Amino acid sequence: MSEIVLQIDGRDVAVSAGTTVLQAAQQAGIRIPTLCHHEKLEPYGGCRLCMVEVEARGRTSYVVSCLYPVEQGLVVRTRSDKVDMIRRVILEELMAHAPDAPELVRLAREYGADRDRFEKEASFCVLCGLCVRYCAEVKGKHAVGFIDSGAAREIGFVPELAAKECWDCQECFALCPTSYAQAAYLLTEALAFPGRRKAHSRPA
Repeated sequence: MSEIVLQIDGRDVAVSAGTTVLQAAQQAGIRIPTLCHHEKLEPYGGCRLCMVEVEARGRTSYVVSCLYPVEQGLVVRTRSDKVDMIRRVILEELMAHAPDAPELVRLAREYGADRDRFEKEASFCVLCGLCVRYCAEVKGKHAVGFIDSGAAREIGFVPELAAKECWDCQECFALCPTSYAQAAYLLTEALAFPGRRKAHSRPA
């Protein structure tokens, strides 16, 4: 496989063709923030926090690094005034939904984001899709999925599948940056198969 050399934050980085800019940065130990990326999952580009500045053939543009493939001679800047501004606004929008999520709070401090800039719409889900994609791509169960679209979009567990698959799994809970996946599952459990937790907690 051919090798591609690009520049990230002034450093020459050599990677294989087909690598994304985010993967190249990670291989070089250069941190780019992201909420929706996971090494076991297909790139998604949902949170857009991994936006970077790229320069190719004399043109500068702003791209989602988890989806953008490397190319020979590409110049990447992971921090600039414009990049920081983009990430700050994205964080402010996300914090309208999950203002107390620890990872968002940490990133808000780093980028100077105002958690109160936008009116609160506390769904507590930032639609990163990690739970949905992990259940489908890694577990092959499809027990959680997206519901509705646009502003009404949210994640939800399929009761029939959740009752059978999720009790002994729950691997998606640890991936969720806001803990909403666990809360959504517990609500499904309480409504769709009440009494199960109590039955399983009885002493033998």
